[in-house]
Amino acid sequence: MTETGERKPARVVVADDQTVVREGIVMLLGLLPGLEVVGSAGDGEEAVRLVAELSPDVVLMDLRMPRCDGVEATRRIRSEYPGTQVVVLTTFGDDESLFPALHAGARGYLTKDAGGDEIVRAVESVLSGEAGLSPSVQRRLLERLSEPTPAPNVTEAPDGLTAREAEVLVLIAEGLTNQEIARRLHVSTATVKTHINNLFAKTGLKDRAQAVRYAYAKGLVRPPVK
Repeated sequence: MTETGERKPARVVVADDQTVVREGIVMLLGLLPGLEVVGSAGDGEEAVRLVAELSPDVVLMDLRMPRCDGVEATRRIRSEYPGTQVVVLTTFGDDESLFPALHAGARGYLTKDAGGDEIVRAVESVLSGEAGLSPSVQRRLLERLSEPTPAPNVTEAPDGLTAREAEVLVLIAEGLTNQEIARRLHVSTATVKTHINNLFAKTGLKDRAQAVRYAYAKGLVRPPVK
């Protein structure tokens, strides 16, 4: 608050790898009441660096960026700089984008067809401790809650696998794709690929077919009862 009792403008960093889009968002935000753009970033690494330097209130975060994507940048910002909130502003509203971002700590999620008023409301909401979600995202969350999908129960992992690597292995054996595994575990596809690379290295497996045989041989999954 200022001395006159007015709320200070929310200090915002914009992160988007497309220069024209990023500059357009910065220009739009400059016209909106209650917002002050203090920096802009072309990728997730730069976004994390600007948060460290500028301590903004909010980052408007694109998801698909080089070097460090928006999900990983969100996770780092929320872990290292918890005073900064993240509102995702992206072209993508699909589950593969939505749930990893929310799981990483984003408190808001908008698609790029959002108007200026919707962006302001989302920023104000997250700064008030509420969620800043578009109506379509809220509907998807309600749909997801109505169809829970618990993660597989892995009690003991062989060959030095972590519990999460064993979970990924079980889901591979169930025939899920990387994208489907990411949705099931609420992580990014890149994270799933990292787990797969790690478990392949630890077990000496070469491909998914070998992984399926390995999972059955180690008793992580059981053949269907006929």
